[in-house]
Amino acid sequence: MKTSDFDYELPQERIAQIPVEPRDQSRLLVLNRENGTIEHRRFFEITEYLCPGDVLVLNESRVIPARLFGHKVEGGGKVEFLLLNRVGDSIWESLVRPGRRVRQGTVVEVESENHAEHISVEVQSRTENGTFMVRLSDEGLLDTLGDVPLPPYIHAPVGDPERYQTVYAKTKGSVAAPTAGLHFTPELLKRIESKGIELAFITLHVGLGSFRPVKTEDPTKHSLHQEYCEVTDEVAQNLNTAKREGRRVVGVGTTAVRSVERATDLNGEVQPFIGWNDLYILPGYQFRTIDAMITNFHLPRSTLLMLVAGFVGRERILEAYSEAINGDYRFYSFGDCMLIL
Repeated sequence: MKTSDFDYELPQERIAQIPVEPRDQSRLLVLNRENGTIEHRRFFEITEYLCPGDVLVLNESRVIPARLFGHKVEGGGKVEFLLLNRVGDSIWESLVRPGRRVRQGTVVEVESENHAEHISVEVQSRTENGTFMVRLSDEGLLDTLGDVPLPPYIHAPVGDPERYQTVYAKTKGSVAAPTAGLHFTPELLKRIESKGIELAFITLHVGLGSFRPVKTEDPTKHSLHQEYCEVTDEVAQNLNTAKREGRRVVGVGTTAVRSVERATDLNGEVQPFIGWNDLYILPGYQFRTIDAMITNFHLPRSTLLMLVAGFVGRERILEAYSEAINGDYRFYSFGDCMLIL
């Protein structure tokens, strides 16, 4: 298995720059793992594939305004921070650009346009994986001075920052949206519940682990960056009950899939879990709890594509991607969606 085995060509015009309105009008490619058949639908029609008793697992993490732009106190050079994980009182792991121009002790001022409010960001240290530990003088001003980060392949501004949040986003902590959930509307969720389908909410704060590219040709040598995760006792019990009763567990997005699988022990029992999740799923992984998956279309050579390939098979998922490209599907964060049964 090589990283290049998960490569594919995507025309630039297939990268969605703006989201579809309303959310549930995005396209839905339905892939059946048993026979390889593909159907083309709209996302609001997903209720036709969900059965009473199914449990839909959703990630309720909320994207924070994690991007900060400022100037060094000494010299005035521009510095950009992308906060990844809160690791202590006002201490964050962060990406810094340009990283070569900062060192331990560098202080950067982030100010409002009228200079009335500011955050001082002090660089504490550099980690082995190339990130930095930084201290913020006032975390409470993040909502005022920070920007919601968008992926680098999205060049169009988003008029409403809430459009890059799921409608059920609750717990602050992600630096990127769990994008499979962006297709749900409050009305669609009500229709799903009225059909007797249970909603279970977990938390995984999307960080570097979800979007750092695989740079090694041997994907097993790639180190997955850990992300904070919570699976409550109530959710664990509900999932175990569903599995014992032969009901399906459907993961909404790779983050929900990784969270549930991380919480599942070797006996197939889901245990409550609070901690750091670095579960790296590659082809050959035996899924213990997840029976079906809702997921967006992912970047070539990415750990997310490898995870989905582990669920459905590499050749079959690349065939589905090829059909989506030929069928004018929209890709990546604001793009269309797949349901894998």
